[in-house]
Amino acid sequence: MADTETGKRAARAWTREQTRLGARAARPVILLGLLGTLLALGQAWCVASVLAAALAGHGIAPIPLAGFAVLALARAALGYRSELAAAEAGAAARRRLRSDALTRLLGAGPSLLRSHHSGDLASIVVDRIEALDGLFSRWVPAAKLAVAGPALVALAALWADPLAALALVLCGLLVPVAMAAAGIGAAAASRGQFLALTRLQARFLDRVRGIATIVLAGRAEDEAQALATAAADLGSRTMRVLRVAFLSSAALDLATVAALALLAVHYGVALRAGTLTRPDLALFALLLVPEFFAPLRGFAAAYQDRLHATGAAEALIDLPPAQAPAPGPPAEIRTVAAAGVTVAFEDVHLTWDPARGPALDGLSFRVPAGETLVLAGPSGAGKSTVIEILLGFVRPDGGRVTINGADIADLMPQALNRLIAWIGQRPVLFASSIRDNILFARPDATEAEVVAAIRAAHVSEFADTLPDRLDTKVGEGGYGLSGGQAQRVAIARAFLKDAPLLLLDEPTAYLDPATESEVLDGLRRLAIGRTVVMATHSAAAQALRGLRIDMREGRAVPSRGVA
Repeated sequence: MADTETGKRAARAWTREQTRLGARAARPVILLGLLGTLLALGQAWCVASVLAAALAGHGIAPIPLAGFAVLALARAALGYRSELAAAEAGAAARRRLRSDALTRLLGAGPSLLRSHHSGDLASIVVDRIEALDGLFSRWVPAAKLAVAGPALVALAALWADPLAALALVLCGLLVPVAMAAAGIGAAAASRGQFLALTRLQARFLDRVRGIATIVLAGRAEDEAQALATAAADLGSRTMRVLRVAFLSSAALDLATVAALALLAVHYGVALRAGTLTRPDLALFALLLVPEFFAPLRGFAAAYQDRLHATGAAEALIDLPPAQAPAPGPPAEIRTVAAAGVTVAFEDVHLTWDPARGPALDGLSFRVPAGETLVLAGPSGAGKSTVIEILLGFVRPDGGRVTINGADIADLMPQALNRLIAWIGQRPVLFASSIRDNILFARPDATEAEVVAAIRAAHVSEFADTLPDRLDTKVGEGGYGLSGGQAQRVAIARAFLKDAPLLLLDEPTAYLDPATESEVLDGLRRLAIGRTVVMATHSAAAQALRGLRIDMREGRAVPSRGVA
């Protein structure tokens, strides 16, 4: 319970901070809204003058009527420009938040998937940030206009009739009270809606990924029913949010009716008593009632956006913070080919989960420039953790990791990325052509460089048999290519990047012996002149010439040469 309350307070604090940041972008919307209120006052006066003249038997006054038409056109133009400005403010804020969220996700790297479902992360970057649009495009300007707009109208009513101004202010004060009462339920309903949406997205993504398993197990109907139940739950929670929103709208309508009734009774009594000397001012005051409550109506609608944003914020603040820049000047690494890259671990400790024990427990080793290090050992020995630390996705709890003598924690991410090429168990291929997937490593590479990388990785051996050769489209995750073909594309990508440090994480996993032999031949070519750190179970891969460390429970057996 305490954690829940802490999360709610953090979400509210985050929303207030974002509101402050969005205030500057919302200034044009606020100014246009105030100008629109002034034009509305002019329109009300024109209508009051026309009606007063008509009731007095003087006919329709042409000048006020023409003024009303001109002001209506001007107000429509202002409204259009205000909507554009609000949309621009919301889009700018979403770009800023999405860039920040992606930076934090990319900074955390694959290790974030240990604590977050990929469907949840996709929902955060897309849906939850999209849900914040109303906070910046509607709530921020509406919060300012809800004070300034009624104040302008109340001043105009004070000039026309002080009693009318008093009635408007008293009825207007009922609106925030009713909204606050409804808001308690709206915030809870909004959080429940987001939770149901996240669960549905995560479940749907899981089932799409495992669709073959579901069909073969004969569970298609069961899973379809489970998804339907989750969708129905989302629909039910969405309707709760709408019900609460309608309650606040009803409170606003009651306040408007109450103000109109009070003024109508007041002026009706004055008319019967013969004390109504200025019918035009009375009509003007009556026409001000809807204009007084118009900014409050916008505020009530935007209030739901704020509560919606608070629910979305709870997921955003749960993301890992952006990595702080290293103190002092960033270390530089010389990437001279002759010097190469030297990697060293010095008494490195890292624990993912205290209940499971340390992943690395005092690991130390040194890989000279141009050498190959094979990390061998059973699953859970800490081999992949070494790779993740070198990729910069994880920082050790203790000890020191250096590249060319510079602490990896002091390196700029861009400098580290230029040094490293990485090939994992299942290479990530995007839904595009084979050529585009290879160029992903270095989009500015020349055609000659691409051809050289393709030949070195033996990609042409299978690509030449495809209908469109290198321009053949592959599906998401390399769908349409075999595991060995996908690994060759990844090797070609690494050849094209031409980084001095090569990290291999089980690169021959899931391959048959013949394909494994072909992939290892490409890796041997790629390893020439580079420093290589490879984590593997494969006996064939462990036969690569170089150093070897046998790992057990995050510790290392002293390295020995491999024949």
